Amino acid sequence: MAGPRREVVWIFLSAVFLLLFVRSSHCFYLPGVAPRDFQKGDELKVKVNKLTSTKTQLPYSYYSLPYCRPEHIVDSAENLGEVLRGDRIENSPYVFKMREPQMCNVVCRVTLNKKTAKEFKEKINDEYRVNMILDNLPLVVPIRRPDQENTIVYQQGFHVGLRGQYAGSKEEKHFIHNHLTFTVKYHKDAQADTSRIVGFEVKPFSVKHEYEGEWNEKTRLTTCDPHAKRAVTNSESPQEVDDEKEIIFTYDVEFQESDVKWASRWDTYLLMADDQIHWFSIVNSLMIVIFLSGMVAMIMLRTLYRDISKYNQLETQEEAQEETGWKLVHGDVFRPPSNPDLLCVYVGTGVQFFGMFLVTMIFAVLGFLSPSNRGGLMTVMLLLWIFMGLFAGYASARLYKMFKGTEWKKITLKTAFMFPATCFAIFFVLNALIWGEQSSGAVPFGTMFALVFLWFGISVPLVFVGSYVGFRKPALEDPVKTNKIPRQIPEQPWYMNPIFSILIGGILPFGAIFIELFFILTSIWLHQFYYIFGFLFIVFVILIVTCAEITIVLCYFQLCSEDYLWWWRSYLTSGSSAFYLFLYAAFYFFTKLEITKPVSGILYFGYMLIVSYAFFVLTGEDSQVKGIQDFIINGDSGEGDKCCTPSSKTPSHSLWISNLDILNAQFGQEGLSKALVAFYPLAGRLGRDENGRLQIDCNGEGVLFMEAETSCAIEDDFTPSLKMKQLVPGH
Repeated sequence: MAGPRREVVWIFLSAVFLLLFVRSSHCFYLPGVAPRDFQKGDELKVKVNKLTSTKTQLPYSYYSLPYCRPEHIVDSAENLGEVLRGDRIENSPYVFKMREPQMCNVVCRVTLNKKTAKEFKEKINDEYRVNMILDNLPLVVPIRRPDQENTIVYQQGFHVGLRGQYAGSKEEKHFIHNHLTFTVKYHKDAQADTSRIVGFEVKPFSVKHEYEGEWNEKTRLTTCDPHAKRAVTNSESPQEVDDEKEIIFTYDVEFQESDVKWASRWDTYLLMADDQIHWFSIVNSLMIVIFLSGMVAMIMLRTLYRDISKYNQLETQEEAQEETGWKLVHGDVFRPPSNPDLLCVYVGTGVQFFGMFLVTMIFAVLGFLSPSNRGGLMTVMLLLWIFMGLFAGYASARLYKMFKGTEWKKITLKTAFMFPATCFAIFFVLNALIWGEQSSGAVPFGTMFALVFLWFGISVPLVFVGSYVGFRKPALEDPVKTNKIPRQIPEQPWYMNPIFSILIGGILPFGAIFIELFFILTSIWLHQFYYIFGFLFIVFVILIVTCAEITIVLCYFQLCSEDYLWWWRSYLTSGSSAFYLFLYAAFYFFTKLEITKPVSGILYFGYMLIVSYAFFVLTGEDSQVKGIQDFIINGDSGEGDKCCTPSSKTPSHSLWISNLDILNAQFGQEGLSKALVAFYPLAGRLGRDENGRLQIDCNGEGVLFMEAETSCAIEDDFTPSLKMKQLVPGH
């Protein structure tokens, strides 16, 4: 009674927890994204973030350039994902008053020297953008699309400056955006007279400010004067960047009331102008799945059914001996593969990745990973990877025990260290290159130590716990008995060559995701928002189904060719899609990106190598697990393994063999030679006469005498088969 009672208690507690969660969900906000209400005149502090460029992919701190600084620079608290992304959020001298417009506020005056002018010019050449934040909303620049007049797209941040030429001159100059016109959009609560910020936009200008007399704190600009209501509306007289040039930084602020509510303020940033492409991606992937499902159904419902029906309807023993196709290798299918330890490690790591992606997708679809929580996606994925080590150890140990392995601690260490150590080594080299460029994207030592602690302190122990539990479980039973002597694999046709079939198998899984892959790469390397996790989750499910089905199809064709070495082939079939992913990444690099620095190119291909490696482990594991399940569920022991028992009860005791059978080889051979005189036809050869009738040619050539010893059973070595019958002439 203890078992059922415990189950009832757990069900009751789960129901209570679910009800509490549902009742409290109406007033639930994620940490850091709860709305803030501002009264008129409340202070609004603008924060600055990193400088980013799509041409270098190397972020820099805002104050790495000689911009205007506050009295004290204060770093904002950042999560693990923000640090890994290179975010450096700090306070700024830009301070607003809620719903109080400002015009031509002077921030500071800077005089450049050769060094600071060079720094600005380098950032302008590399097209760096300045990123700012207000009330957790990123600063965007509205741009009207030329092909669609009513469509506005938003770009994160504004350019540091631009390059151009004066009229009548061919010399290229550098100009800085030193005047910013901010627009703060707010949604007003009429009853409480409070406002919530729902938009933060900017229009940058390059203006060579002028003033009369000597500069002091009370100096009024002639190019931008709030008293004369003279505002900056263009960059007709731009501010040049050069040695000993004076730059005056100014800004305007205007407030616009908006009908957009606070809960929908991110919709403008995340608006998809090309959602039809995503639907096309889904339809394209579904067509691949339907095609593969049809092939799998044909194999399962027609081919296998026909084969099994034929075997079940055999009437004679001679027909039972003529096995063909996949039935011939039923005794070798579950023979352990070469290098089984490595396969177990990859399968376990793949299970770890699968669990991480699945849970991440679920959280993202439910809205827990909103873009307002910067770095949240990367933080969640990293933590889930750490905790999924429990399932990695369990899966690798279970498969290792199936291969009759005994050293489970060794396989556990390999699972815990092989993939993470490889990625960490690549990451360490790339991070050193970033350090050399003095970029803020370099991971600090403290964060690096935290990553190592998460790896050794949490992930490795969890892998050991999972392996211990998995190895204590009973080993998976093979549905067929494995022969002791491996069967010889016949020569394969060219289309069943391992390399060719593996490369062919990776095309369809890659084809199911390559359209969505374009948008993912664009969001990562072109710094655009990506929040279409609903589409991504559907594509992820289609990818898993495609990997499983293409593996079943190609594995069946392989077994029909009497090739039973399917373990690694099934893993590499879907895993080879990672090869196409890396090729597509190279294609994207040369066609969509404008990276020119060698360090930036190394960073791109280094990170894409890690992504491709992870994709290889994920897709290979899915196909491998599906192949094991298919064989264990659908495995058949074959007709040759059936045992024929006596029709009635027989005596049960031991009998001596005859003395003739225990004679040594010398006496056996001597007796056989004498016997061949009396039974001389045995020393002849079987042949045919001119009419084709079987006959014995009595030529006295003798018989072949051999003495051998084996530990194999008769059914392992001497089971009648079609090839054995071919040894008998005339059969």
